[in-house]
Amino acid sequence: MNQPAFHIASQPLADNAPRPPAVSFWQAFVFWLKLGFISFGGPAGQISLMHQELVEQRRWISERRFLHALNYCMLLPGPEAQQLATYIGWLMHRTWGGIVAGALFVLPSLLILIVLSWVYLAFGDLPLVAGLFYGIKPAVTAIVLQAAHRMGSRALRNRWLWGIALASFVAIFALDLPFPAIVAGAALIGYVGGRLAPDKFAVGGGHGQADKSFGRALIDDETPTPEYASFRWIRLARVALVGALLWILPMGLLTLVYGWHHTLTQVGWFFTKAALLTFGGAYAVLPYVYQGAVVEYGWLTPTQMIDGLALGETTPGPLIMVVAFVSFVGAYVKAVFGPDALFLAGAVAAALATWFTFLPSFLFILAGGPLVESTHGDLKFTAPLTGITAAVVGVIVNLAFFFGYHVLWPKGLDGPFDVVSALITLGAAIALLRFKVGVIPLIAACASFGLVVKTLTA
Repeated sequence: MNQPAFHIASQPLADNAPRPPAVSFWQAFVFWLKLGFISFGGPAGQISLMHQELVEQRRWISERRFLHALNYCMLLPGPEAQQLATYIGWLMHRTWGGIVAGALFVLPSLLILIVLSWVYLAFGDLPLVAGLFYGIKPAVTAIVLQAAHRMGSRALRNRWLWGIALASFVAIFALDLPFPAIVAGAALIGYVGGRLAPDKFAVGGGHGQADKSFGRALIDDETPTPEYASFRWIRLARVALVGALLWILPMGLLTLVYGWHHTLTQVGWFFTKAALLTFGGAYAVLPYVYQGAVVEYGWLTPTQMIDGLALGETTPGPLIMVVAFVSFVGAYVKAVFGPDALFLAGAVAAALATWFTFLPSFLFILAGGPLVESTHGDLKFTAPLTGITAAVVGVIVNLAFFFGYHVLWPKGLDGPFDVVSALITLGAAIALLRFKVGVIPLIAACASFGLVVKTLTA
């Protein structure tokens, strides 16, 4: 395990820069651990950080191979940055390399969120904490609006896709249709549209073509795929079987010990479904998480949901790690282990939510990695995903409306309009869209402003 599994190609390259030395498993382990603690900024920031570290500085993988892996991860449900880390770890050091890279991308965030969730529930009523969250909530509303704008500007390239986005917004806002039904309908429209008007549903641009060179890379353009990364039916069946067991065993144990309707069992089942619906990033699945966690199960309140997203924005790791907060609050409030073990209940629930949320991501990479070349650019495969991405834009706009309602009218439409929150939201939106301010500085500034306002009005 101490030796790199990827063998270097013998072909000479035009670039005269020396090829970097081989990377051992434990050298990679240290890097993935460091990445887990510094991966702030959402998927765009995380992917940019990995590109800077792995392509430009360390030259573990070439620009073209990096983008090829990223384009595949973009087609999958789940957090693309975490999947990309898993893919590169797998390519370098076999299955365990992928597992370690993907797990270390998530574990620091899980531990930090468990602590922050406990602090939030135990001390959230203190004036200091209340003041900070008063400023953070409008910032989160602006961040969701920016996510809709960013995704819409990239995905809605023609009237067909605009129509899908508008229809999805009406479906979830006015008709209250469940998110899985909207995804299925968008996929069907994309499939049919790909046959009737293939030019309208072709994947446009994506992440572009590799046209840069940063010198010779350990895994270069000409480096042949190692034997263990080649597609074999027996390997695919083995990965699928192991993955099924890793889901069935904990799910079966929870059902046997606690029963199907217990909170912990439903955490596993609910976040398994959520994991398969995260096309387009974490913002896309948040409405589904809201429908289930707030409306159906009553694990937390709408205000707590907004606060959880704020905590997720300020911690490293994938934004979908907000599921750890959601499940922690649900198990803590319901005292699933009794009133004397509230923290333990929340921590166990958060760990279970993380396990069931990310298990599919590992399986998609370890099972589908060898099939990347055969699926790349296949319109039958990508057109339904193009339709789903367009629908996701409308769903995110609805999410912004939901957050805005609870922030600007905290006591409902019959209560007063919060002018200060509206001004913070407007200022945050201008800072994000016009001046491209980073998420972390924005949240820090809004939190400070909210604390000042609450202190002055106390």
